[in-house]
Amino acid sequence: MRALIIVAVLLLAACGGDDGGAIDEQLPPAAPAQPAWYRPAVGVSWQWQLQGALNDGYPAEIYDIDLFDTSAQTIATLQASGHRVICYFSAGSFENWRPDADRFPSRVLGRPLDGWEGERWLDVRAASVRDIMRARLDLAREKGCDGVEPDNMDGYANDPGFPLGAADQLDYNCVIAAEAHRRGLAVGLKNDLDQIGALVDLFDFSVNEQCFQYDECDLLAPFIAAGKPVLNAEYARRYVEDEIARDALCADSRRRQFSTLILPLALDDGFRFSCGQG
Repeated sequence: MRALIIVAVLLLAACGGDDGGAIDEQLPPAAPAQPAWYRPAVGVSWQWQLQGALNDGYPAEIYDIDLFDTSAQTIATLQASGHRVICYFSAGSFENWRPDADRFPSRVLGRPLDGWEGERWLDVRAASVRDIMRARLDLAREKGCDGVEPDNMDGYANDPGFPLGAADQLDYNCVIAAEAHRRGLAVGLKNDLDQIGALVDLFDFSVNEQCFQYDECDLLAPFIAAGKPVLNAEYARRYVEDEIARDALCADSRRRQFSTLILPLALDDGFRFSCGQG
């Protein structure tokens, strides 16, 4: 119980909750109408491709594709074919090849991400970082994306080069979710497993990598319980090469009601196995 109270207090603080003032006896003004946004269902089918020539031939409801590398025309064509489009961008890291890379002040660039050349953690406390992410969300809206997948939303749990704490990450993730919804965009929580309990109500779906490989899938159950899908990707070669292992994975995924794909780490459509339809 004490842990739940602590999480609730952190969430209130991070998401602009009670400011400690006296309670007004007057009824509060009606909240402004919020724009409608896409809310995918548990078990939704999806395709995730961030590199290479886009394969638009899968009967998946969701296509998760790169925000910068995908044109508005491609997004519109996918939607005209009956797909929903989720646009990927990194919200927690600097990528030196992006067209807005020169907007990041050097002081917000932290340590490199292990294994990802040209990518560095960001100081998500910085106002400049948040302004750049708002501009990226504007771009997602302008291109016609149905939602966004902001990546690297767990810098505090890594070694970013800044003294980021759990409350800093909660605050940032709350801001990203609120700003996406303000623009009528669905938004997914990428990994950040330790903060799911505090964030599940603010995000519309989860995007997870390798929870089966690392025995972390139980941590994602709050999304399913809230009627929100878990979009899971697994990369282990055994799921590609061993049909028995793949069948066991998919049976577990279906039991959990996850939407699981087996994909190459490069996410280039080199191969694809789906545990569901589409």
